[in-house]
Amino acid sequence: MSLDKAILHKKEHRKQYHDSRVIDMTCRSHGTCFWCQGNRFHKLNKQLLSAKEQIEELKKEEEK
Repeated sequence: MSLDKAILHKKEHRKQYHDSRVIDMTCRSHGTCFWCQGNRFHKLNKQLLSAKEQIEELKKEEEK
């Protein structure tokens, strides 16, 4: 029984997917689409960028 048919006969109470989840199957909770992955790893990416900048600063100080 498809989800539409189950909802019609009141056997299923889940809501249908909407927004980007309708188009991209990987766009689910903890999905692998680039948009969701970027949102989840935003804090980590900021920390990595900060660490790289600190390393570059240390290298510049050593050269002087």
